[in-house]
Amino acid sequence: MSLLTTLARLRAVRGGRAEPLTTVRHRHLSERPMVVVPLAAAGESGAPLAVLLGTDRRAPRLHLVPQPLNRTQRFDFLAAFAADLLPYVQSFGDEVEHLEGSERDPETGEKVPVVRELCADAPQLIVPNPGAVEHLAVLGRSTRFRRTAEDPDPGPYPAPPQVPLLGRWLTHLTERAQVPGSCMLLPMTSLLARHWATGQSHLEDQHLAAQLAWHFPAPGLSGARSAELAETERDAEGRLVHPPAGPATDPRFDEKVLAPAISRHDAAVAALRSAGPGPSDRAGQQAAELLVKDARERLASALESALLPTWEDVWRGLDLLRSLPAAGHLAERWEGDRWSYTGHRDRVAAGEPPQPRRDDAVTAARKLAQREREQVRLDIQEALDDPLVMAEHRLAGEAFSGEVVEVALEYDTSGRSPKPRPLVTVRTPDRPHADPGREVHRAWGAPRAEGQGGGAAQRAVVVAADPAEGTVTVRVVSGMGRRREPEPGSLPEPGETVTFTLFELTPRQSAPLPEPDDTPWTHGGPPGADQASSGGPDEWE
Repeated sequence: MSLLTTLARLRAVRGGRAEPLTTVRHRHLSERPMVVVPLAAAGESGAPLAVLLGTDRRAPRLHLVPQPLNRTQRFDFLAAFAADLLPYVQSFGDEVEHLEGSERDPETGEKVPVVRELCADAPQLIVPNPGAVEHLAVLGRSTRFRRTAEDPDPGPYPAPPQVPLLGRWLTHLTERAQVPGSCMLLPMTSLLARHWATGQSHLEDQHLAAQLAWHFPAPGLSGARSAELAETERDAEGRLVHPPAGPATDPRFDEKVLAPAISRHDAAVAALRSAGPGPSDRAGQQAAELLVKDARERLASALESALLPTWEDVWRGLDLLRSLPAAGHLAERWEGDRWSYTGHRDRVAAGEPPQPRRDDAVTAARKLAQREREQVRLDIQEALDDPLVMAEHRLAGEAFSGEVVEVALEYDTSGRSPKPRPLVTVRTPDRPHADPGREVHRAWGAPRAEGQGGGAAQRAVVVAADPAEGTVTVRVVSGMGRRREPEPGSLPEPGETVTFTLFELTPRQSAPLPEPDDTPWTHGGPPGADQASSGGPDEWE
């Protein structure tokens, strides 16, 4: 936790309200997000109980499993879940952009022009907390290898045809959620925690209602007291007013409401099965069917009452986030999500097999390198987009900002032609770790699409630092164009405020990795290379 974050938490405790950590919104928000609030059976993270989802705040749709231990009912639930979710996810695959580029011909080695498709937009799922992301990952892992009745060997328990496809998309979305800066699947508690600090711990922030209580405290109450009420307040029937849905349930709700409702439904189903099929028993069968219908409706009502408060809290969180202006690099990071979505769309359309249960060594290394690279890119872009984030780096001595007091144009004459190497002196209140010879970087140039962030990166070297005078002198060595004189606007003017960082403004590329077939057997290569990525036996059997 940084010094500014600690200070913001202390201010939240003193003021009784959440304190901002940023000045802009650092995560992309879709115009039409899909809010998903899942519920799992207590004690079984992979046993779905219900889900409330939709893109319309006023019209959520509920799907439930009347008996989570019943395999058939569980697959019926997943089929209904897929029927709601897949059309939304797949609807973004039709509108595309055609981008011209080039790639090397594998035979000749020459660059040839190519045209690639990029989906114009991508789906975005919003869930209450990281626990919901883990639950969706479990559902994806347990369903993407399911055999269906359309397969040559469906097995004794074939799943509906759309269930494996649901598993493949859930797996892709949850894996993409592990990439820093990705916005295709976002937990609301993490979104709010990135932009505001509350006066409670990170663990307590995982309760969405308690976290929102610091933003909207009850009249006359502090954020701490409002959060405590959000966690503990119960109605006249003893149920929590704000259940911790997504995917956990309240134990008292399980005992007093859920268990009796499931037992009532099981008894009604048993009575329906025992009713005779003959004409003389028609009246009894109709009565049993009505009992089953009534029991299911009462169970659905109980589950909906447990999910609706969290549903409303997610939308309140979205309202909060939309009140912040968008950061400048959001479009760039969202383009990465669009490429990820387009690639998975193409793999599914080409009939490629599902994602393996375990990655081979090379794929795992590539994923790790990508996530490390994207984390560095995210940290850099957030600092460039947000002066409050940059202030954390300034306090840590990793950057300095101040007023330009002098610009002296000098040249390097050691080469064939003189090169401009101007000296820029900055008066700053910061105390950077800027020893002479240390490389520093400055973002400058045209602002980006959404009005934040600089264009090119400019490199300089520290010449001298005078803490007593509060000045740092740097020699600019790049970012001035190719001419003898620096391009207009490439150098700051006296009186201008500039910021230099001691970290690079572009992440470095990782070393190339070999193909999986070129690795030894100790790293998943031949022989037996296909064993690590095989589907294995179906789960739930």
